[in-house]
Amino acid sequence: MNKTVVIDVVGLSTSVMGEHMPFLREYTERKNLIRIEPVLPALTTSAQSTYLTGKWPTETGIVGNGWYDRIDCEIKFWKQSNKLVSGEKIWERAKKLDPAFTCSKMFWWYNMYSTADYAVTPRPNYLADGRKMPDCYSYPAGLRDILQEKLGDFPLFQFWGPGANIESSKWIAEASMITDELYDPTLSLIYLPHLDYCLQKFGPDFSKIAKELSEIDDLLRKLVTFYEQRSAEIIILSEYGIAPVKQPLHLNRLFREHGLLAIREERGLELLDPGASKAFVVADHQIAHVYINDPSCGDQVISILKQVKGVELILDKARQAEYHIDHERSGDLVLMADEDSWFTYYFWLDDEKAPDYARCVDIHKKPGYDPVEMFMSSKLRAGYKLLRKKAGFRYVMDVIPLDAGLVRGSHGRTGVPEEYQPVLISDRKNPGDKFIATQVYDLIWEILTKNKE
Repeated sequence: MNKTVVIDVVGLSTSVMGEHMPFLREYTERKNLIRIEPVLPALTTSAQSTYLTGKWPTETGIVGNGWYDRIDCEIKFWKQSNKLVSGEKIWERAKKLDPAFTCSKMFWWYNMYSTADYAVTPRPNYLADGRKMPDCYSYPAGLRDILQEKLGDFPLFQFWGPGANIESSKWIAEASMITDELYDPTLSLIYLPHLDYCLQKFGPDFSKIAKELSEIDDLLRKLVTFYEQRSAEIIILSEYGIAPVKQPLHLNRLFREHGLLAIREERGLELLDPGASKAFVVADHQIAHVYINDPSCGDQVISILKQVKGVELILDKARQAEYHIDHERSGDLVLMADEDSWFTYYFWLDDEKAPDYARCVDIHKKPGYDPVEMFMSSKLRAGYKLLRKKAGFRYVMDVIPLDAGLVRGSHGRTGVPEEYQPVLISDRKNPGDKFIATQVYDLIWEILTKNKE
């Protein structure tokens, strides 16, 4: 099989491939670029699972970055077990054809307990005193120690949150090259998240994101040069493009006003109780899953949603099948926002009663995705909290604002304009100018298995 590397540049679309990315622009002129009609939802975990299985969310079960577990009655985001993804993965199919085939999975999601030969993924240590320490998980376990000895601890606080920057993508790129030198895998999957941060914060505003575009361009130059020297076939792709938005939609607040939400108050702060709610929303960028515990409220929920300006699609289970997202994990309704809007998880009506996690980076406790985690309410307050940390005192890094209006870019929709569609860049010539998401799998397989042209 052909040695192949797939570099996932999060948020990449032709809308940003201009003067600030000279290497990628020149590289693309020598290769073939095809736009991808994204899977619904156009989110990290759903897109990656489709690319690696050739199956839709209906079959993989990955209906979003998180969903409501109807048995545990808990909303779960960013779980990591690969066993959540149904369907044969591309490396499993390849191993049947060639027992010598190996796969390196560097920070692509659902990266724990898979059948990939080499894997590294974020995995902080949660200490008994409440601290969260940067770390990562690897298979084989010793790979983590090799990488952190050479590169230092994985920069978790530069991977997500208000401190996110190019350092996390640099670490992943360096770790990928070291892993390649150690094991020479047949297929390498590399995840570079850098553009996700600036584009969700500011949208495609070049006056604010030029530096980030240049940084990822330089990193791509380094990776491509390395893998070209190792005679690898290279695929550069993205899961989604990020388009400008201006309107956050607070559907849980709306449901609360109509008596559908159950709220618990603890220590003067409010918590959403999904298991006791008649209906609630799990928000995920421009997609939202509506779970209805009380079937008698179904018509009321639909009536409420039809009056919300900014909700473009309301999919019941029958219509979800048309979009390949019907699954036991998907909501009773799946919503898609219009091009100007995105969904928040916010459920409180008074900021003074917002839960403690609302002002923190806490991707697992929040009952929905929160892009406001990339902003900081006060650098002075953050500095004070860091001083407490260094002095050994207990602290809570509650520095995230509660202003969803700050967010200027989002994704998750289908049918987006071409300039915001995800892209795939490779040597292979393709009929037509667009793929559907499942065809990405087919092209990776073709490059792995066919003779080089």
